[in-house]
Amino acid sequence: MHISEGVLEPLILAGGGALSIAGIVVGLKMMRHEEVPKVGVLTAAFFVASLVHVPIGPASAHLVLNGLVGLLLGWACFPAILVALALQTVFFQYGGITVLGVNTANMALPALLAYLLFRPMLRGGRGWTAAGGFLAGSLGVLGAGVMVALALALTGKPFLPAAQTVLVVHIPVMAVEGIVTSIIVVFIKRIRPEMLFPPKSGEQS
Repeated sequence: MHISEGVLEPLILAGGGALSIAGIVVGLKMMRHEEVPKVGVLTAAFFVASLVHVPIGPASAHLVLNGLVGLLLGWACFPAILVALALQTVFFQYGGITVLGVNTANMALPALLAYLLFRPMLRGGRGWTAAGGFLAGSLGVLGAGVMVALALALTGKPFLPAAQTVLVVHIPVMAVEGIVTSIIVVFIKRIRPEMLFPPKSGEQS
């Protein structure tokens, strides 16, 4: 779901970059020192999940895990996703430097929305946790697909077919992503619940 270099208009690149910078600043301010290892692990998971991808014109489809990253990190999903995408750009030429801000916003904004909407569900029983994970995973892919399609559509009519293709191709990915995220969240809650609900400052872990 990476948008390639030389596709988007400068105004869209600037807008995406501004959104990403704002999210990264807030994410870094809210990130606690003890959360750095967790952020690193999830950055690596996001990086690896995106390595196997199917090209779709100027974009691509692949397992994303941005919903999972959002559920576990909240605002810190912005710096985590930025680092993963930057590494993919440098080592595998996915996306590009000039579109890094847009690609980060496309992935991180739906991840943050998944956190805000579905994180409370994880405090319920196993069924609620599984449902929250599924919805977060599905929304993460849907939101990213919509944002990629919107960025392509705003660039001009020649990219409208590519925008439509991005949305259609990611419908089955939504289901897979939801199932995978649900399984992972239920498993984490059973063996390491502190990853989902870290103790507040001053509390014993």
